[in-house]
Amino acid sequence: MSIFTGSGVAIVTPFNTDSSVNYEQLETLIDFHIDNGTDCIVVCGTTGETPALTDEEQLECIKVTIDKVNKRVPVIAGAGSNSTSHAVSLSKDAEKLGADGLLHVTPYYNKATQKGLIEHYTAIAKCVNIPIVMYNVPSRTGLNIMPKTAAKLSRLDTITAMKEASSNIVQISQMMVECDGRLDLYSGNDDQILPLLSLGGKGVISVIANILPQETHDIVKKYMSGDIEGSRTLQFKMFKLMKALFCEVNPIPVKEAMNLMGLNAGPCRLPLTSMEEAHLELLKNAMKAFGINI
Repeated sequence: MSIFTGSGVAIVTPFNTDSSVNYEQLETLIDFHIDNGTDCIVVCGTTGETPALTDEEQLECIKVTIDKVNKRVPVIAGAGSNSTSHAVSLSKDAEKLGADGLLHVTPYYNKATQKGLIEHYTAIAKCVNIPIVMYNVPSRTGLNIMPKTAAKLSRLDTITAMKEASSNIVQISQMMVECDGRLDLYSGNDDQILPLLSLGGKGVISVIANILPQETHDIVKKYMSGDIEGSRTLQFKMFKLMKALFCEVNPIPVKEAMNLMGLNAGPCRLPLTSMEEAHLELLKNAMKAFGINI
C-alpha cells in the first residue's frame, strides 16, 4: 500500500487578510505543485496550520484538494488528533472524501505511553481501508515512537509508512531493521532527505517544497536513479535556505517566503504571527543567495 515515491509537499493553508481560508488560492497552489514536479500533496499537516482550523475548514481543505488534484498525484490528508475518537472521526471523513492516505501525528500534550500509542494507532487503522502515515516529531509533541512500537504497528494492514522527524539517525536505522521492509520511510526534515534515503527511505514530506518543488523532487529522483552525487550536491545547495525556513516556528518563514515570491500564502493565524525583522532579513538573504527573485 505504498502511497508515493519522491517529494510530498506539506502544503500551506493560504489565508485571506481577514484570516479566512483562501480556497481559491489553495487550488492555484495545487496546480503550481503538480506543474513543478511535486509527487504528492499532503494537506492539513503542521505546515497547513491544522490546529488553528475548525473541523469544517479542515475537511473543506481536504475536499478542495482532492477535487482539484483529480487523481493527478496522491493526496494524503492530515487527520491527527490527541483525542483518539476525534482522530477516528476525521479519518473516516477524509476517506469518504477520497483521500489516498492519511497522516497521523502522535498524540500531543496529553501524550501517551508506548502501549497507548499502539492502541491509538490500532483504533485508527481498524476504522479505515486506506494507508496511514504515522508522524513522529518529538520536538513538537513531546512523544517519541520507539522502533519496537513502530515494528508492532507495521504489522497492521493499513499502517504503511512513517514520516520521521526525530533527527535520531540511530533510532531510525533501528526502526528500519525492526520493521524489515513493512514500513515506508519519509523524511520529515528537509535537511535530512539524503540520509534517510540512504536508509531505504522513499522520499520526503517537505516544507521547502512549498517554494522549491522541482528541486525537492529532484533530490529524491537523482538519488533513486543512481545519481548520488547529484542528489548530495542539490541537498547541500539548498541547506542554508532549509535552515532559514526554520529560524522561526514553521510555517511562519515559509509563508513569508511564498508571499515574497508572489505565491500569496497570506498571513498565519494566531498564535502564529508575522516574522521578526531580523529573521525576515535572514530569510531574504538566504533566498537571494539561492537565486530566488524577490
